[in-house]
Amino acid sequence: MIDLIYPYEIAPVIPAPKAESKPVRDASGEWFPVVEPSGLVVGRALREYCHSGAKPLHPVVHIHIIDRYSRIYLQKRASHKDIQPGKWDTAVGGHISYGETLMEAVFREAWEELGFAEFNPLYLLTYEFESAVERELVNVFAAVGSYDLHPDHDEVDEGRWWELADIDASIGKGIFTPNFESEFRMIRKSLLALL
Repeated sequence: MIDLIYPYEIAPVIPAPKAESKPVRDASGEWFPVVEPSGLVVGRALREYCHSGAKPLHPVVHIHIIDRYSRIYLQKRASHKDIQPGKWDTAVGGHISYGETLMEAVFREAWEELGFAEFNPLYLLTYEFESAVERELVNVFAAVGSYDLHPDHDEVDEGRWWELADIDASIGKGIFTPNFESEFRMIRKSLLALL
């Protein structure tokens, strides 16, 4: 597992502000680390810039939750999300805030989205994902067990347990995010090996 390697001093803003420009701000105020594939933090950028099509590589965490019956818990992305609204996706997924470690982000995102705190995250893999608007360094974790999950409806429209056969039958039909579909193909055997 890689972790983020932050510089001693605060990383520079990306894109670098011009002398005559106003202070860099966006509505969310969320700063993300900009990284190299190794996890070395080379800058910081606002959410708006990271999702603008400029595509600086920024890290995210995903958590797949699987129970002992081989069911996988998925969330339906909130309809107000700027990327893939209303599509089914990993149980937990979110951006790492500037200054956070991977594990801090794993537990923060799990709590924010599902009220989920008592679990042992198991690292599966790290890979790069690129869409039309962004480029992410995705850090994938799993949690095994039958948990009492409480989706935060500001973050998630709904959540439920899916049988593997139902996931397989729905792939390629526009029900899931493209990222979930490609990631699920990569980790399916690893998830089942945890049981």
